[in-house]
Amino acid sequence: MNAHIEDVARRVANAGFLAIAPNILSPLGELPKNDDEIRAKFSTLKPDENVANFKLAFNYLKSRKDFNGNYGCVGFCWGGAMANSLAIEVQDLKAAVAFYGRQPDAAAVSKIKSAVQLHYGGLDERVNAGIPAYETALKENKINYELYIYEGVNHAFHNDTAPTRYNEVAAKLA
Repeated sequence: MNAHIEDVARRVANAGFLAIAPNILSPLGELPKNDDEIRAKFSTLKPDENVANFKLAFNYLKSRKDFNGNYGCVGFCWGGAMANSLAIEVQDLKAAVAFYGRQPDAAAVSKIKSAVQLHYGGLDERVNAGIPAYETALKENKINYELYIYEGVNHAFHNDTAPTRYNEVAAKLA
């Protein structure tokens, strides 16, 4: 959990939606201050447990009296990859929005029932390497999707707390 994610959740709530930003690292103890240590903690997470924890968060939203029956997810970086995974694993999810998230195995794409929106920085070669196979699988499985690649910007272009990567024009378009 960081200031950018908290702010995005606040913006979603201010737009009139129920918003929840689970700190997926909280079961591992205190959040390190150093980004490298945070990345190391993410590498210890187990994919099945991650999906189960997000399903619990979705179930909490569903239990609220002000829940309207529709829900989606937005994720950035690791969370973008998680949004792609949740599109596969959570069958009643209505929409998944992934910012610079790694793509799922193309063989699993047929399980997606939600709409999918994908945002990538054009300079992010490592993450973008999986886009062609993912897009092919989305097309072959007739998944409702939108793909946006913002040329000339890096990974984390939407993160206004990271001045070396933030790109205001691309962030506003996204």
